[in-house]
Amino acid sequence: MDRARTDWLDGLTRGVAGFLGVFTFLNLLGRLAGRWVDATAWWIDLGVLGPAGDVLLVLAATFLTAWAVRPAASRTRRLATAFVLTILAVGCVYNAASCWWAQWAGKVRLGWALPWSIPMALLLGWMARSALREADPHRRTLRPALAGAGLCLVALPLAQMFFFGQSDYRRPADAAVVFGARAYADGRCSQALADRVATACRLYHQGYVRKLVFSGGPGDAHVHETGAMHKLALQLGVPAEAIILDRDGLNTRATVANTVALFEKTGIKRVIAVSHFYHLPRVKLAYRSAGWEVYTVPARESYPLTQMPLYVAREVPALWVYHLSSRRLPLQR
Repeated sequence: MDRARTDWLDGLTRGVAGFLGVFTFLNLLGRLAGRWVDATAWWIDLGVLGPAGDVLLVLAATFLTAWAVRPAASRTRRLATAFVLTILAVGCVYNAASCWWAQWAGKVRLGWALPWSIPMALLLGWMARSALREADPHRRTLRPALAGAGLCLVALPLAQMFFFGQSDYRRPADAAVVFGARAYADGRCSQALADRVATACRLYHQGYVRKLVFSGGPGDAHVHETGAMHKLALQLGVPAEAIILDRDGLNTRATVANTVALFEKTGIKRVIAVSHFYHLPRVKLAYRSAGWEVYTVPARESYPLTQMPLYVAREVPALWVYHLSSRRLPLQR
């Protein structure tokens, strides 16, 4: 590999390292201050270690940020950085093993055979190897470093959508909340909405939930999304008494706020959220911000939505906005 390509790759790697370091620092500080939901688990989960996990994350964030800002370092610091990164890679392998065990135990149906933790473990291993090399302080690597940080801004939300969002966490619960989508003027559900409703109805018929909560806003013309959802659910064999409507679910935050109030009023304790895979990370984050832990089930798609790339792209900034504006409340369940 020629010098220019090596410099670019090194800069890209350090940009990723710097992003992960700053991201981890900010999330730890946000958690300590009670400001927002800690999203460190988007790339690694060290909760099993308790307080020691937080200490390791602080060390990791320190070394990652230092390596990104000052790559030219003593041999001792290079060895320490590589050592910490190797421990983190092992932690990611443990996370992956936990996912496989949960699937074997029937607690989750993974969307992919390989959990997101495996690519992260490989990335951390590569970074550990790169950190060992002695850096030339005169190399110009700002552009690739910025590219690496920008890549992370897009890759982390996408990983949440395609790995977490496509995994099925169904289990017995009191109710399933179905998030609205377009309803046509003739009263029919759009394909996206029909797939969400049909998935929830299957959960009801399979005995996972006793109630279905349909939340949405105005549809085309005078049709309301919840009316179209209610009609389709009745056609699919769900009795009217098992259906609850939230007609003020104008967006994700509104649905979460309205349904949390409903849970507290009706004694609902365990909840499944049903939507499309790209939407579920934001749904999960919104409920956590409201103090609720919900289980997510992706809608089974009849066929790929024609505007799926647009929906996925739109969720990238939306997920960051929800994270930065989230609140950290004690979990109810």
